[in-house]
Amino acid sequence: MKRYRLLLIALPLWLAAPAAPASEPLAGSTPNIILMITDDQGYGPIGRHGHPWIQTPHLDQLYDQSVRFTRFLVSPTCAPTRSAMMTGRHAMRNGVTHTILERERMTLDAVTLPQVLKQAGYRSGIFGKWHLGDEEPYQPHQRGFDEAFIHGAGGIGQAYDCSCADAPGNKYFDAVIRHNGSFVKTHGYCTDVFFDAALGWIKRVKDDDSPFFAYITTNAPHGPFIAPPKNAKRFTDLGFGEQQAGFYGMIENIDENVGRLLERLEAWNLQANTVVIFMSDNGMTGGGSGKGVIGMTPDGKKLEFYNAGMKGLKGSVDEGGVRVPFFVRWDGRIAPGRDIDRIAAHLDILPTLAALAGVPVPQGQVEGRNLLPLLQTPDTPWPDRYMFSHKGRWKTGDSPDNHQWKDFSVRNQRFRFVENVALYDMQNDPGQTTNVIAEHPELVQQMRAAYDDWWKKTRPLMVNEDAPMSPTRPFHEWYKQQLETTGIPDWAAPQL
Repeated sequence: MKRYRLLLIALPLWLAAPAAPASEPLAGSTPNIILMITDDQGYGPIGRHGHPWIQTPHLDQLYDQSVRFTRFLVSPTCAPTRSAMMTGRHAMRNGVTHTILERERMTLDAVTLPQVLKQAGYRSGIFGKWHLGDEEPYQPHQRGFDEAFIHGAGGIGQAYDCSCADAPGNKYFDAVIRHNGSFVKTHGYCTDVFFDAALGWIKRVKDDDSPFFAYITTNAPHGPFIAPPKNAKRFTDLGFGEQQAGFYGMIENIDENVGRLLERLEAWNLQANTVVIFMSDNGMTGGGSGKGVIGMTPDGKKLEFYNAGMKGLKGSVDEGGVRVPFFVRWDGRIAPGRDIDRIAAHLDILPTLAALAGVPVPQGQVEGRNLLPLLQTPDTPWPDRYMFSHKGRWKTGDSPDNHQWKDFSVRNQRFRFVENVALYDMQNDPGQTTNVIAEHPELVQQMRAAYDDWWKKTRPLMVNEDAPMSPTRPFHEWYKQQLETTGIPDWAAPQL
């Protein structure tokens, strides 16, 4: 029986062959999977999303040759999104209510995506950002990944007064990385290194009998906004400030690496047995993206801030805080160039990939939906549903119940209900300019009741709320121990 492999990545693609007939189901086809997710990029900074001046030719190509979910929703911040992807359920039901302070740790009771895929013989690797716990039991090589090449905390060089901390003094260039439980010294820019590591691993495992799942999760374009000089220079030459040049330069560097990855996949003849998916983890960051007029072309044309006409950025429960790209390509199996406007979300990723692998999902855990019917037939009947967003991030020690009716929203296919005071018709008013709450009292009552019921069922699963702050930073402790014993060896980049 012919076996296919899936590749999920957060980046562009090549030429797509005609889609297979509907008689060839996607479920159980066991393709290779490469999932790429960028950090704080959001929806706007992609050329095909209407951005007027960023250059993303490879992402644009992937867009052209993919199925695009145009209303794909995630959490307002990064660790929550990642936990939902790994488990198929809402982040707060994984105990993830923050990005630091022990509340970023994904409950050890959860079955993870790589553990689910292992039922079908998948080998799994992670390259880049984990951000679901820096203590040893929470690390990815303890949660189902066979290969783990990661930085600590939520960003390279971060450190907080808790367990959440990266290796001490780490920088975006020549970072120290934890590779399968031991530190190595890399050389070069972080995004380039993560793609090098992923490609090296794919090259090693691509001809094995088992399919692979490669999770490429860039630290970029998270702050501090530091891009390779050649990428930043294009923007400083246009009059951008240092942070904005860094942010957009990081995205264009990601795009270059996507092109490099896709080129290798073609050279290795992996297109027909690999699916590619691109996404981001939350809305675009406000810190690096800018505001108003950001730069100026040599002929005097103003380069203005762009967020695809949406309200809200990272950290917001409005559309702009939680809507991200989601492109899916699979040569010969998924017909390209189509848009799917059904709302979908991060918690749908695990059940979708499990269906591709032909394996069951953990009973009682998974809330998301299998998206394969939409991928195969975008106009298939699809029942409406509610999606719940909450910013979280309340002060440690405060009762979450004091924040139930703050910083939240409820979304169905047409409407977004925000913070108990506003209702927006997203179909007719995608920019959320007009509050229509007075016109739909019955709908508002239904949304309030659904959210209240969801909160009450979620509250007991917020298992990190009373966790004491760790007196040590594990990455710091492990780094010091290794430095004093075996030392920190140089990492040898793979020959591709």
